[in-house]
Amino acid sequence: MVSYVDEVANELAAKALEDEARTGDEKIVDQISEILGTSSQTLQESYMTFIRVRRAEKRARTLLASRADKGSAD
Repeated sequence: MVSYVDEVANELAAKALEDEARTGDEKIVDQISEILGTSSQTLQESYMTFIRVRRAEKRARTLLASRADKGSAD
C-alpha cells in the first residue's frame, strides 16, 4: 500500500519534471522542494526521492534505448 505522502510526492515530482522539460526552468524542482520543506519535511524528502528516482530512470532508459538502436551487446 502506497502512503498518502508518497502518492502526493510522486505526483508533484512528475508534474515538476514535466514543467521543467516543457519550460526549461530547472529551478522549479528546487522551488517546490522549498515550499514543501516549510510545512512538511517528510513530504519534501519523499518528493526529492521521487525526483531522483525519475531522473535515474530516465537516464537508464535513455542508455538502454541507445544501446538497442546501435544493436550493441556491450
